[in-house]
Amino acid sequence: MSGTNSPEAVKKLLENMQSDLRALSLECKKKFPPVKEAAESGIIKVKTIAARNTEILAALKENSSEVVQPFLMGCGTKEPKITQLCLAAIQRLMSHEVVSETAAGNIINMLWQLMENSLEELKLLQTVLVLLTTNTVVHDEALSKAIVLCFRLHFTKDNITNNTAAATVRQVVTVVFERMVAEDERHRDIIEQPVLVQGNSNRRCVSTLKPCAKDAYMLFQDLCQLVNADAPYWLVGMTEMTRTFGLELLESVLNDFPQVFLQHQEFSFLLKERVCPLVIKLFSPNIKFRQGSSSSSSPAPVEKPYFPICMRLLRVVSVLIKQFYSLLVTECEIFLSLLVKFLDADKPQWLRAVAVESIHRLCVQPQLLRSFCQSYDMKQHSTKVFRDIVNALGSFIQSLFLVPPTGNPATTNQAGNNNSGGPVSTPANSGMLGIGGGVTLLPAFEYRGTWIPILTITVQGSAKATYLEMLDKVEPPTIPEGYAMSVAFHCLLDLVRGITSMIEGELGEVETECQTTTEAASSPTQSSERQESQSTSDQMDKEIVSRAVWEEMVNACWCGLLAALSLLLDASTDEAATENILKAELTMAALCGRLGLVTSRDAFITAICKGSLPPHYALTVLNTTTAATLSNKSYSIQGQSVMMISPSSESHQQVVAVGQPLAVQPQGTVMLTSKNIQCMRTLLNLAHCHGAVLGTSWQLVLATLQHLVWILGLKPSSGGALKPGRAVEGPSTVLTTAVMTDLPVISNILSRLFESSQYLDDVSLHHLINALCSLSLEAMDMAYGNNKEPSLFAVAKLLETGLVNMHRIEILWRPLTGHLLEVCQHPNSRMREWGAEALTSLIKAGLTFSHDPPLSQNQRLQLLLLNPLKEMSSINHPDIRLKQLECVLQILQSQGDSLGPGWPLVLGVMGAIRNDQGESLIRTAFQCLQLVVTDFLPTMPCTCLQIVVDVAGSFGLHNQELNISLTSIGLLWNISDYFFQRGETIEKELNKEEAAQQKQAEEKGVVLNRPFHPAPPFDCLWLCLYAKLGELCVDPRPAVRKSAGQTLFSTIGAHGTLLQHSTWHTVIWKVLFHLLDRVRESSTTADKEKIESGGGNILIHHSRDTAEKQWAETWVLTLAGVARIFNTRRYLLQPLGDFSRAWDVLLDHIQSAALSKNNEVSLAALKSFQEILQIVSPVRDSDKPETPPAVNVPVPVLLGSISGPGLNRPFVRTDSIGEKLGRYNSSEPPIVTDELEDLNLWWAAWNTWYRIGSESTKPPVTFDKLTFIPSQPFLTALTQIFPALYQHIKAGFSMGDLQKLGVTLHSAVSVPISSDASPFILPSYTEAVLTSLQEAVLTALDVLQKAICVGPENMQIMYPAIFDQLLAFVEFSCKPPQYGQLETKHIANAKYNQAEWVALNYVPFAERSLEVVVDLYQKTACHKAVVNEKVLQNIIKTLRVPLSLKYSCPSESTWKLAVSSLLKVLSIGLPVARQHASSGKFDSMWPELANTFEDFLFTKSIPPDNLSIQEFQRNESIDVEVVQLISTEILPYANFIPKEFVGQIMTMLNKGSIHSQSSSFTEAEIDIRLREEFSKMCFETLLQFSFSNKVTTPQEGYISRMALSVLLKRSQDVLHRYIEDERLSGKCPLPRQQVTEIIFVLKAVSTLIDSLKKTQPENVDGNTWAQVIALYPTLVECITCSSAEVCSALKEALVPFKDFMQPPASKVQNGES
Repeated sequence: MSGTNSPEAVKKLLENMQSDLRALSLECKKKFPPVKEAAESGIIKVKTIAARNTEILAALKENSSEVVQPFLMGCGTKEPKITQLCLAAIQRLMSHEVVSETAAGNIINMLWQLMENSLEELKLLQTVLVLLTTNTVVHDEALSKAIVLCFRLHFTKDNITNNTAAATVRQVVTVVFERMVAEDERHRDIIEQPVLVQGNSNRRCVSTLKPCAKDAYMLFQDLCQLVNADAPYWLVGMTEMTRTFGLELLESVLNDFPQVFLQHQEFSFLLKERVCPLVIKLFSPNIKFRQGSSSSSSPAPVEKPYFPICMRLLRVVSVLIKQFYSLLVTECEIFLSLLVKFLDADKPQWLRAVAVESIHRLCVQPQLLRSFCQSYDMKQHSTKVFRDIVNALGSFIQSLFLVPPTGNPATTNQAGNNNSGGPVSTPANSGMLGIGGGVTLLPAFEYRGTWIPILTITVQGSAKATYLEMLDKVEPPTIPEGYAMSVAFHCLLDLVRGITSMIEGELGEVETECQTTTEAASSPTQSSERQESQSTSDQMDKEIVSRAVWEEMVNACWCGLLAALSLLLDASTDEAATENILKAELTMAALCGRLGLVTSRDAFITAICKGSLPPHYALTVLNTTTAATLSNKSYSIQGQSVMMISPSSESHQQVVAVGQPLAVQPQGTVMLTSKNIQCMRTLLNLAHCHGAVLGTSWQLVLATLQHLVWILGLKPSSGGALKPGRAVEGPSTVLTTAVMTDLPVISNILSRLFESSQYLDDVSLHHLINALCSLSLEAMDMAYGNNKEPSLFAVAKLLETGLVNMHRIEILWRPLTGHLLEVCQHPNSRMREWGAEALTSLIKAGLTFSHDPPLSQNQRLQLLLLNPLKEMSSINHPDIRLKQLECVLQILQSQGDSLGPGWPLVLGVMGAIRNDQGESLIRTAFQCLQLVVTDFLPTMPCTCLQIVVDVAGSFGLHNQELNISLTSIGLLWNISDYFFQRGETIEKELNKEEAAQQKQAEEKGVVLNRPFHPAPPFDCLWLCLYAKLGELCVDPRPAVRKSAGQTLFSTIGAHGTLLQHSTWHTVIWKVLFHLLDRVRESSTTADKEKIESGGGNILIHHSRDTAEKQWAETWVLTLAGVARIFNTRRYLLQPLGDFSRAWDVLLDHIQSAALSKNNEVSLAALKSFQEILQIVSPVRDSDKPETPPAVNVPVPVLLGSISGPGLNRPFVRTDSIGEKLGRYNSSEPPIVTDELEDLNLWWAAWNTWYRIGSESTKPPVTFDKLTFIPSQPFLTALTQIFPALYQHIKAGFSMGDLQKLGVTLHSAVSVPISSDASPFILPSYTEAVLTSLQEAVLTALDVLQKAICVGPENMQIMYPAIFDQLLAFVEFSCKPPQYGQLETKHIANAKYNQAEWVALNYVPFAERSLEVVVDLYQKTACHKAVVNEKVLQNIIKTLRVPLSLKYSCPSESTWKLAVSSLLKVLSIGLPVARQHASSGKFDSMWPELANTFEDFLFTKSIPPDNLSIQEFQRNESIDVEVVQLISTEILPYANFIPKEFVGQIMTMLNKGSIHSQSSSFTEAEIDIRLREEFSKMCFETLLQFSFSNKVTTPQEGYISRMALSVLLKRSQDVLHRYIEDERLSGKCPLPRQQVTEIIFVLKAVSTLIDSLKKTQPENVDGNTWAQVIALYPTLVECITCSSAEVCSALKEALVPFKDFMQPPASKVQNGES
């Protein structure tokens, strides 16, 4: 109003007033002079006030009675024009608030008169209104008068007036109450003690009220009176009144000013005592009325419900309930019960409609509903009002479907009978028209033929009523079809929305306030159980109270809601309506879940589930009729009977998909409508947003989803997400394009649903997992026994759930993986494939996930994650195992560095692959192992290394794929290398671990059990490796054996130094000898059958074409390896204590190998033998560190472990002797091996050698094709071993041993060779070369004789034996040895391709032996033993054979060598023989020698025809040499030589000196062939010894006499024979040789005579001369010969005789005497 106070406004007001007054005076000038005067005096008055007062308005108000007076008088004129002018002026004054109370009273009285005169009615109303609204000066009587005035105007004949008056009344009533509110506001600060008003105080007792309040009270009280048709107390002067208007006014007051009634007890009293009884009384006609009963029986017309009043009453009730519920609890109970009754089917349609509207108004006020619940439902003995409301709505909806609309009794509604006329009769398949017919359908509900359209009536959440607002209607309106249904539908929706949002809001507050865990609110345990355990703070009490209310509310309403919503869902044909219904069901389900109300929750969920599936779909989970049984129902998805739906059925939904039902027996197809899909999406939504409260009903949800997914043909893809896939069996799934676009969305939501499981609490998550597992179990049951496509929904979703819950995987890992492992064992391949896929994906994800704390610090979790991988090993399906191994490979590639304690599990998986599990599995597993060995050995705990060894070994034994076995052996080598490089760290770690385990074992009181205990753990690791390789060394496949053997020995060789000393005992006995035993056994029992080819196209070399030959190779390798170790590690092995026993075992193995009937093995055995004999013997005592002699480590006799303490071994990488010794200084004194033990070893070796030699060379008893005869290389090797061996045993080598040796060597040399080997071993026959065996034999003897040479005296007695041996070999030159009964061919006749045996060419060997004999004899001729044992005689005797054979010898070189040897030997031996002449030791030699000379010089063998002249001359010169020897070495010493011998020699010379002709010579050659030189030499020798000048002994004279007489006798014979022949031959010349002979004799005679002359006469025997002279006549007789040569020779012979012509006297005398 500030605008009216401004100076301008005041000025304007004054001007206006003056102009009004002027106008008035003008108008009244003629007719009404008093008015004119008053007006004029008014002008003056105004001017005066304006002039005198500064506060003009206040002054005006003071004088307002006077100022107004002219205008009131003007109104009194009843002139329309004047009245209007005056009323306008009065209004202006009022609007400036310059009217005082008195003036106002005057104005009202004036207005009353006007009213009674029916003048200016609208102006009057306007004026009243301005008067009452602009200020508060009007009170009490004046006010009531003004109000009554308006009421009176309301009941005039004029419609406009009536309506304006009605509006004014309404406004005035409002003003009255507004004044009261303002008054309260003003007095609010001054708090005064209210006077206590007794509850039953008189209604007139209003003295306590302030003025405005009093007016309001009086007004409201009278309104009640009026509606009740009683007289008013305060509104005096009312003439008439209508109930409808009264009710409207009451409603507006109650609605607009509730605080008045709530704050003032007087008003509350009115409400209770007046308003409620009034309403109840007015309702009675409606209550009693029954539709359809004849109205004639009740005479009072009031009895029929009257729409205007009824509707207004309901409005009032709505307000009462809404605003004053707290004051009027009991009354409201009655009202609400009435409302419920009004919904009955027998009430008029309009009544039901307005009742529903009223209820709708309540439904949008959840707090109010909550109060109902608290006040009624929760009280004992009270009506369950809230429950009744909901149930009433439900039955109302049901009744709408059952009772034909508009009260038409003709159509009693049978299901599916839609001929009740009107829009209801849409054809049953009207849903289908929407597809093709282009008809747009109204949204509607349709149920059993009743079709009810859905009208859009309100915006959600506000109750905008239609019929409650029809205040102008008197007759009940016709309610359009579907209206009531639509309102009821919205009631339900708003009810649900309101309740849930309210409760959830409060729940949220409670949860945040309490800061308790969310579990308290959502766990399904009953609140009462929890209540006792928690502190009883106010907060808790409040929560408990609240919770009780919430639970009661839900319990009260869920049944009704569910029944109604299910029905509507079934009937809905509109997508939006369906959506709303589903949303309501979903919110209710979620709310029940949050409150832990399992039964109701499951019931709502079941409803949604049923809606998702095709009608009558037999899903047992949902077939439970009562919700009570739901909770303990065993669920199942095996739909047994699927009802087929045909398009003509009652479904008005568009069919969008046709698919297979998920059942054991496929029964045709089922159809999904768009509504099913809609429900499915709701279900997904529910699970997604409210998973935490689903609990056990996950079973329902998931079972349903599984079926839908199946029908829609969604199949799992990687990670468990479902993607549209093809249907597998039966008629394909048919999907419309509509649903095709939906599918990705659905599958996406499905995935999101399980992703959101990460936000569930642990308990809810377990519910989800359990539900999925039981679902999966059923799917598994169904998939048994057929290879149909199984339902993989559950498995896929278990995977998805696991993947998103990695952060707390521990809590669900066991049930999850336990179940998946079962799936992996399922016979249906698709099912188990997915089980494995899920399991391996989870394991991989679990390991890559960054846990907190990380896996490296949470070993338990890591083992937990890996465990299922291990469990998979017990499954036999190869596809599963392949998945498992691929998983391992991926884990290794990504996680290998951080597996830590998980290694045993991972390795176990690789090792669990069995031989029979197929190549690809083994290959994959092996790939993993390779990766481990190449990349991860350093990262794994050392305790796992043994497992790696075991696993690698096991792959070696797999026989599926040779390459894998071979590569695994390579891996073992790599592993050993790794052990070697990282030895120190591994050892430290293992020792630490060992100590820990030892401690644990002691605490538990058990013995620590591990292989090769008590060797130190690091050694055990090595031993395990060796043992594994050992196993592989006897694998059935030769390649594996070979590779393993090489690796084993290389490893022991390269890294054996790391072992502790005591461990070697185990290596020798448990690894090496054990291996040798097995190899020997396998080799000796191996099959001799020929193997055609080595698998595939591999050709096998003939040397490996039987198993036996292949095993031979293994035996060779093994033996060689063991021998090498014995050789290189002797210094380690010998101190072990039972070395000699080990040595014996080794020798035994060598012997059995050497004697095996296989050339390769036997030869290799000898090589090994050689190797161990080349050992340097251990350091002698002098070099050893000075330590007290050690006690030997006690070694059990059986093959067992060493019980002595382990050595602390420093790591030594080299093998120098110094370090080897140092190695034993550390903790134990070395075990001193004395000489004696060493000798024993060598003698053991000698015995073995002898056994091998004697056994192998012993000729077999019988011979056939397969007889085994040792090969030359074998025998050579055997023989070559002896020298080395002998070095060690020579000190004790006895004669007996020598004999053994001789036998062996002799046998060895006698062994023939097979013809096919001969070209490689034998030289061509003509070359005089020794075979290596013969070389070796000679070397052996050479070593022996050299040793004897330098050895002590007592050894020299062995010389003769050696000579014997050698001479035996010499004999081979002419008489090759026999080998048993074997027939040998001469090499020249042997055919290579026949299995014949060929004798060797022994000549070179015999000759070499002879040379050796000569050499040796030259050295040893004088030795006592040599003399005593008649060695010389033996030599001569031996040589006699080739010498006598001469040209018949196999080789011409032989006799020549024999001669030269004889000459050499005699040149040395004869002097010795002469020395010992007296002892008689050589007596027997002389005849032997004589015979030998005889046999040689006059041999019986004929020289070969092809002998050249030069050759012959050479051979003659040899004969000459022999004669020379006789002349130089024998004859000069005749006195030391037996007489008989000399005689034999002379006879021989005599024989030689005369030409011995050989008839075979040609004439030309005769000169040479007659051996003239030889004869001459013989003759000269004879001559020489005939005239020895100095006869020192009678012996000598005897020789010369004998020689001369022999010579002369010979000449005489020749001459006589010549003469005889000459005479007989006549003219024929004699043969050339005879002529030559005679010439030679003649020359000899002349020579003799010359010689005799030169000799001193006393030396010549008289007999001799006589014999010479006796020749003369014979010579003379020869003169007649015809040959000129003879003649000339004769001349020369005869000339010397002249000396005999003049004999000296002495001679004559002598002669005479």
